[in-house]
Amino acid sequence: MWRTSRTARTVAVAPAPKIRSRRAVRVVLQVATRAARLPRGTDLQAWVEAAGAAGGGELTVRLVGWPESRRLNERFRRGKGATNVLAFPPGAGQKATAELGDLVICLPLVYREATEQGKPPLQHLAHLVVHGVLHLRGFDHECAASARRMERIEVKVLARLGFPDPYRTEAQRRVDAAGSRRRA
Repeated sequence: MWRTSRTARTVAVAPAPKIRSRRAVRVVLQVATRAARLPRGTDLQAWVEAAGAAGGGELTVRLVGWPESRRLNERFRRGKGATNVLAFPPGAGQKATAELGDLVICLPLVYREATEQGKPPLQHLAHLVVHGVLHLRGFDHECAASARRMERIEVKVLARLGFPDPYRTEAQRRVDAAGSRRRA
């Protein structure tokens, strides 16, 4: 598991309500950055559950700034600079049912990428939470086939949550909308 020396304040602990006879996940939110705020309408619990996290365990979502994201990315992924989301499965010796893992999301990067991609930050954050949970469930995008499979799942989950396909650009969505208006 990753750990940093910097402390974060835990701002919300979502209860684990019963949902369709399966035990829901308890989502713990840690905010370790002042660089950005959560977008209005954030519903981590719904996003985590929609991505298929279940079993009554606990999942921590840690929102960080540029420096912590960069340090973790370089240390654990050997990447350069900050990254939008990192997924850490439970460490050795921990019960899989007790902890599902941790997601570390660089919130200022979420805002920057959302602006660059022409989408609301809430939509992009939901996508990254779903993407991270899928990694914790064992999905990856190391090869083209795996990436296509993971993207299809992400699109379906986000559609159920009311979000558009994150892989379509705003221009593509406008063309689709114009075409459907002409047919109507």
